[in-house]
Amino acid sequence: MSFVLGTTLLAVVTALACALPGVFVVLRKNSMLVDAISHAVLPGIVVGYFFAHNLDSPLLILGAALAGLIVVLGSEWLSRTGLLTGDASQGLIFPALFSGGVILVTLNFANVHLDTHAVLVGDLNLAAWEQLIIGGVSWGPVYLYVMLAVLLVNLAFLGLFYSKLKVTTFDAQFATSLGIRSGLLNTAFMFLVSVTVTAAFNAAGAILVIALVVVPAATAYLLSTRLPVMIALTAGIAVTGALAGFWVAYVLDAATSAGMSVFYGVVFSVVLVATRLRQRRHRNVREYAVASSP
Repeated sequence: MSFVLGTTLLAVVTALACALPGVFVVLRKNSMLVDAISHAVLPGIVVGYFFAHNLDSPLLILGAALAGLIVVLGSEWLSRTGLLTGDASQGLIFPALFSGGVILVTLNFANVHLDTHAVLVGDLNLAAWEQLIIGGVSWGPVYLYVMLAVLLVNLAFLGLFYSKLKVTTFDAQFATSLGIRSGLLNTAFMFLVSVTVTAAFNAAGAILVIALVVVPAATAYLLSTRLPVMIALTAGIAVTGALAGFWVAYVLDAATSAGMSVFYGVVFSVVLVATRLRQRRHRNVREYAVASSP
Protein backbone atom coordinates (compact mmCIF):
# COMPACT_ATOMS: atom_id res chain seq x y z
CA MET A 1 0.00 0.00 0.00
CA SER A 2 1.39 3.38 -0.99
CA PHE A 3 1.95 6.04 1.64
CA VAL A 4 -0.55 8.42 0.01
CA LEU A 5 -3.29 5.78 -0.14
CA GLY A 6 -2.63 4.70 3.44
CA THR A 7 -2.76 8.27 4.69
CA THR A 8 -5.96 8.93 2.74
CA LEU A 9 -7.61 5.87 4.26
CA LEU A 10 -6.43 6.96 7.70
CA ALA A 11 -8.04 10.38 7.18
CA VAL A 12 -11.35 8.79 6.13
CA VAL A 13 -11.44 6.24 8.97
CA THR A 14 -10.51 8.86 11.58
CA ALA A 15 -13.19 11.24 10.29
CA LEU A 16 -15.87 8.52 10.40
CA ALA A 17 -14.82 7.28 13.85
CA CYS A 18 -15.17 10.81 15.22
CA ALA A 19 -18.27 11.94 13.31
CA LEU A 20 -20.66 9.05 13.98
CA PRO A 21 -20.81 9.44 17.79
CA GLY A 22 -20.80 13.18 17.09
CA VAL A 23 -24.42 12.86 15.91
CA PHE A 24 -25.62 12.16 19.45
CA VAL A 25 -23.09 14.60 20.92
CA VAL A 26 -24.68 17.41 18.88
CA LEU A 27 -28.26 16.31 19.59
CA ARG A 28 -27.53 16.12 23.33
CA LYS A 29 -25.95 19.61 23.24
CA ASN A 30 -22.66 18.25 24.58
CA SER A 31 -20.40 19.72 21.91
CA MET A 32 -18.28 21.80 24.27
CA LEU A 33 -17.92 18.80 26.56
CA VAL A 34 -15.87 17.22 23.74
CA ASP A 35 -13.60 20.26 23.84
CA ALA A 36 -13.19 19.80 27.59
CA ILE A 37 -12.36 16.10 27.11
CA SER A 38 -9.80 16.87 24.42
CA HIS A 39 -8.02 19.32 26.72
CA ALA A 40 -7.97 16.87 29.62
CA VAL A 41 -5.95 14.17 27.87
CA LEU A 42 -2.57 15.38 29.14
CA PRO A 43 -2.74 14.04 32.73
CA GLY A 44 -4.08 10.74 31.41
CA ILE A 45 -1.16 10.47 29.01
CA VAL A 46 1.30 11.22 31.79
CA VAL A 47 -0.23 8.66 34.16
CA GLY A 48 -0.35 6.07 31.37
CA TYR A 49 3.33 6.67 30.64
CA PHE A 50 4.11 6.36 34.36
CA PHE A 51 2.87 2.76 34.31
CA ALA A 52 3.92 1.73 30.79
CA HIS A 53 7.11 3.77 30.22
CA ASN A 54 6.26 3.62 26.52
CA LEU A 55 4.72 6.45 24.51
CA ASP A 56 3.15 3.92 22.10
CA SER A 57 1.44 1.87 24.82
CA PRO A 58 -2.37 1.44 24.76
CA LEU A 59 -2.28 2.44 28.43
CA LEU A 60 -1.80 6.02 27.28
CA ILE A 61 -5.10 5.90 25.40
CA LEU A 62 -6.85 4.25 28.35
CA GLY A 63 -5.42 6.74 30.86
CA ALA A 64 -6.34 9.73 28.70
CA ALA A 65 -9.84 8.33 28.11
CA LEU A 66 -10.36 7.92 31.86
CA ALA A 67 -9.23 11.53 32.36
CA GLY A 68 -11.87 12.57 29.83
CA LEU A 69 -14.47 10.52 31.68
CA ILE A 70 -13.55 12.33 34.89
CA VAL A 71 -14.40 15.59 33.11
CA VAL A 72 -17.82 14.20 32.16
CA LEU A 73 -18.69 12.76 35.56
CA GLY A 74 -17.27 15.74 37.44
CA SER A 75 -19.21 18.20 35.29
CA GLU A 76 -22.45 16.26 35.75
CA TRP A 77 -21.96 16.05 39.51
CA LEU A 78 -21.30 19.78 39.82
CA SER A 79 -24.34 20.54 37.65
CA ARG A 80 -26.58 18.36 39.82
CA THR A 81 -25.63 20.35 42.90
CA GLY A 82 -27.55 23.30 41.45
CA LEU A 83 -24.79 25.68 42.53
CA LEU A 84 -23.46 26.21 39.00
CA THR A 85 -25.25 26.94 35.74
CA GLY A 86 -24.45 26.38 32.09
CA ASP A 87 -21.00 25.05 31.24
CA ALA A 88 -19.29 26.62 34.28
CA SER A 89 -18.67 23.14 35.71
CA GLN A 90 -16.64 22.18 32.63
CA GLY A 91 -14.64 25.38 33.00
CA LEU A 92 -13.68 24.27 36.50
CA ILE A 93 -12.86 20.61 35.85
CA PHE A 94 -10.76 20.43 32.71
CA PRO A 95 -8.37 23.35 33.47
CA ALA A 96 -7.65 21.66 36.81
CA LEU A 97 -6.86 18.36 35.08
CA PHE A 98 -4.75 20.01 32.38
CA SER A 99 -2.83 22.00 34.99
CA GLY A 100 -2.27 18.83 37.00
CA GLY A 101 -0.84 17.18 33.90
CA VAL A 102 1.54 20.09 33.35
CA ILE A 103 2.74 19.83 36.96
CA LEU A 104 3.28 16.07 36.64
CA VAL A 105 5.32 16.54 33.47
CA THR A 106 7.39 19.27 35.06
CA LEU A 107 8.13 17.37 38.27
CA ASN A 108 8.53 13.77 37.14
CA PHE A 109 8.80 13.51 33.37
CA ALA A 110 10.74 16.55 32.27
CA ASN A 111 13.13 14.30 30.32
CA VAL A 112 10.32 12.71 28.30
CA HIS A 113 9.69 14.23 24.89
CA LEU A 114 5.97 14.87 24.47
CA ASP A 115 5.49 16.71 21.19
CA THR A 116 3.13 19.51 22.21
CA HIS A 117 2.47 20.45 18.57
CA ALA A 118 1.28 16.91 17.79
CA VAL A 119 -0.81 16.79 20.96
CA LEU A 120 -2.50 20.13 20.26
CA VAL A 121 -3.04 20.13 16.47
CA GLY A 122 -2.03 16.60 15.44
CA ASP A 123 -0.07 15.42 12.43
CA LEU A 124 -1.90 12.85 10.34
CA ASN A 125 1.02 12.39 7.96
CA LEU A 126 3.37 11.67 10.85
CA ALA A 127 0.82 9.32 12.41
CA ALA A 128 0.74 7.38 9.12
CA TRP A 129 4.52 7.07 8.92
CA GLU A 130 4.88 3.74 10.79
CA GLN A 131 3.79 1.00 8.40
CA LEU A 132 2.39 -2.45 9.17
CA ILE A 133 4.70 -4.89 7.39
CA ILE A 134 3.57 -8.52 7.01
CA GLY A 135 5.58 -10.91 4.85
CA GLY A 136 7.54 -8.03 3.41
CA VAL A 137 4.36 -6.32 2.19
CA SER A 138 3.14 -2.98 3.51
CA TRP A 139 -0.50 -3.08 4.65
CA GLY A 140 -0.71 0.60 5.42
CA PRO A 141 -0.15 2.64 8.57
CA VAL A 142 -0.31 0.86 11.93
CA TYR A 143 -2.36 3.79 13.20
CA LEU A 144 -4.94 3.11 10.49
CA TYR A 145 -5.82 -0.17 12.19
CA VAL A 146 -6.00 1.52 15.59
CA MET A 147 -8.58 3.98 14.29
CA LEU A 148 -10.34 1.21 12.35
CA ALA A 149 -10.76 -0.70 15.61
CA VAL A 150 -12.18 2.44 17.25
CA LEU A 151 -14.57 2.90 14.32
CA LEU A 152 -15.79 -0.69 14.57
CA VAL A 153 -16.34 -0.37 18.33
CA ASN A 154 -18.30 2.86 17.77
CA LEU A 155 -20.43 1.21 15.09
CA ALA A 156 -21.10 -1.78 17.33
CA PHE A 157 -22.09 0.42 20.30
CA LEU A 158 -24.34 2.69 18.22
CA GLY A 159 -25.94 -0.34 16.57
CA LEU A 160 -26.60 -2.18 19.83
CA PHE A 161 -27.91 0.83 21.76
CA TYR A 162 -29.41 2.87 18.91
CA SER A 163 -33.00 2.78 20.17
CA LYS A 164 -32.01 3.54 23.76
CA LEU A 165 -29.70 6.36 22.70
CA LYS A 166 -32.51 7.83 20.60
CA VAL A 167 -35.02 7.73 23.45
CA THR A 168 -32.63 9.12 26.07
CA THR A 169 -31.51 11.86 23.69
CA PHE A 170 -34.95 13.17 22.80
CA ASP A 171 -36.92 12.42 25.99
CA ALA A 172 -34.83 11.42 29.01
CA GLN A 173 -37.82 11.38 31.37
CA PHE A 174 -39.76 9.02 29.11
CA ALA A 175 -36.66 6.80 28.87
CA THR A 176 -36.51 6.62 32.66
CA SER A 177 -40.18 5.67 32.82
CA LEU A 178 -39.40 2.79 30.44
CA GLY A 179 -36.76 1.52 32.84
CA ILE A 180 -33.78 2.62 30.79
CA ARG A 181 -30.81 3.52 32.99
CA SER A 182 -30.09 6.84 31.34
CA GLY A 183 -27.19 7.77 33.60
CA LEU A 184 -25.32 4.53 32.99
CA LEU A 185 -25.93 4.70 29.24
CA ASN A 186 -24.77 8.31 29.10
CA THR A 187 -21.61 7.45 31.05
CA ALA A 188 -20.83 4.55 28.70
CA PHE A 189 -21.46 6.72 25.65
CA MET A 190 -19.28 9.58 26.88
CA PHE A 191 -16.52 7.11 27.76
CA LEU A 192 -16.73 5.91 24.16
CA VAL A 193 -16.46 9.52 22.98
CA SER A 194 -13.52 10.02 25.31
CA VAL A 195 -11.73 6.97 23.88
CA THR A 196 -12.42 8.18 20.34
CA VAL A 197 -11.13 11.69 21.03
CA THR A 198 -8.04 10.30 22.74
CA ALA A 199 -7.30 7.81 19.96
CA ALA A 200 -7.69 10.53 17.32
CA PHE A 201 -5.41 13.10 18.91
CA ASN A 202 -2.34 11.79 17.03
CA ALA A 203 -4.11 12.62 13.77
CA ALA A 204 -6.18 15.65 14.73
CA GLY A 205 -4.77 16.94 18.01
CA ALA A 206 -6.59 18.01 21.12
CA ILE A 207 -7.81 21.22 19.49
CA LEU A 208 -8.87 20.19 15.98
CA VAL A 209 -10.50 16.90 16.98
CA ILE A 210 -13.60 18.80 18.09
CA ALA A 211 -14.13 19.83 14.44
CA LEU A 212 -14.11 16.18 13.35
CA VAL A 213 -16.62 15.24 16.06
CA VAL A 214 -19.01 18.18 15.91
CA VAL A 215 -19.00 19.93 12.52
CA PRO A 216 -20.17 17.09 10.21
CA ALA A 217 -23.05 16.28 12.57
CA ALA A 218 -23.93 19.96 13.02
CA THR A 219 -24.02 20.40 9.23
CA ALA A 220 -26.21 17.33 8.81
CA TYR A 221 -28.53 18.67 11.53
CA LEU A 222 -29.27 21.70 9.34
CA LEU A 223 -30.16 19.48 6.39
CA SER A 224 -32.34 16.80 7.99
CA THR A 225 -35.28 16.27 10.31
CA ARG A 226 -34.95 12.50 10.77
CA LEU A 227 -32.23 10.76 12.76
CA PRO A 228 -31.34 8.04 10.18
CA VAL A 229 -30.99 10.71 7.49
CA MET A 230 -28.84 12.82 9.80
CA ILE A 231 -26.54 9.86 10.49
CA ALA A 232 -26.18 9.09 6.77
CA LEU A 233 -25.49 12.74 5.93
CA THR A 234 -22.97 12.97 8.75
CA ALA A 235 -21.06 9.97 7.39
CA GLY A 236 -21.14 11.40 3.86
CA ILE A 237 -19.93 14.82 4.97
CA ALA A 238 -17.20 13.24 7.11
CA VAL A 239 -15.84 11.15 4.22
CA THR A 240 -16.10 14.00 1.70
CA GLY A 241 -14.37 16.41 4.05
CA ALA A 242 -11.62 13.91 4.82
CA LEU A 243 -10.87 13.32 1.14
CA ALA A 244 -11.13 16.97 0.10
CA GLY A 245 -9.23 18.24 3.13
CA PHE A 246 -6.46 15.71 2.64
CA TRP A 247 -5.90 16.53 -1.02
CA VAL A 248 -6.11 20.30 -0.47
CA ALA A 249 -3.50 19.95 2.27
CA TYR A 250 -1.44 17.67 0.01
CA VAL A 251 -1.42 20.23 -2.83
CA LEU A 252 -0.70 23.17 -0.50
CA ASP A 253 1.82 21.18 1.60
CA ALA A 254 -0.16 22.04 4.74
CA ALA A 255 -1.33 20.13 7.81
CA THR A 256 -3.90 17.50 6.82
CA SER A 257 -6.05 17.75 9.95
CA ALA A 258 -6.18 21.52 9.56
CA GLY A 259 -7.21 21.14 5.91
CA MET A 260 -10.02 18.79 6.92
CA SER A 261 -11.21 21.15 9.65
CA VAL A 262 -11.20 24.16 7.33
CA PHE A 263 -13.13 22.25 4.68
CA TYR A 264 -15.74 21.16 7.25
CA GLY A 265 -16.04 24.78 8.36
CA VAL A 266 -16.56 25.99 4.79
CA VAL A 267 -19.23 23.35 4.13
CA PHE A 268 -21.04 24.24 7.36
CA SER A 269 -20.96 27.95 6.49
CA VAL A 270 -22.37 27.34 3.02
CA VAL A 271 -25.15 25.12 4.37
CA LEU A 272 -25.96 27.63 7.12
CA VAL A 273 -26.25 30.53 4.68
CA ALA A 274 -28.34 28.44 2.26
CA THR A 275 -30.63 27.34 5.11
CA ARG A 276 -31.13 30.91 6.33
CA LEU A 277 -31.89 32.12 2.79
CA ARG A 278 -34.40 29.31 2.29
CA GLN A 279 -36.11 30.11 5.60
CA ARG A 280 -36.28 33.79 4.69
CA ARG A 281 -37.74 32.99 1.27
CA HIS A 282 -40.39 30.72 2.78
CA ARG A 283 -41.26 33.40 5.35
CA ASN A 284 -41.63 36.01 2.61
CA VAL A 285 -43.86 33.68 0.60
CA ARG A 286 -46.10 33.08 3.63
CA GLU A 287 -46.31 36.79 4.41
CA TYR A 288 -47.16 37.55 0.79
CA ALA A 289 -49.85 34.84 0.79
CA VAL A 290 -51.40 36.23 3.97
CA ALA A 291 -51.31 39.78 2.66
CA SER A 292 -52.88 38.73 -0.65
CA SER A 293 -55.70 36.71 0.88
CA PRO A 294 -59.12 38.48 1.00
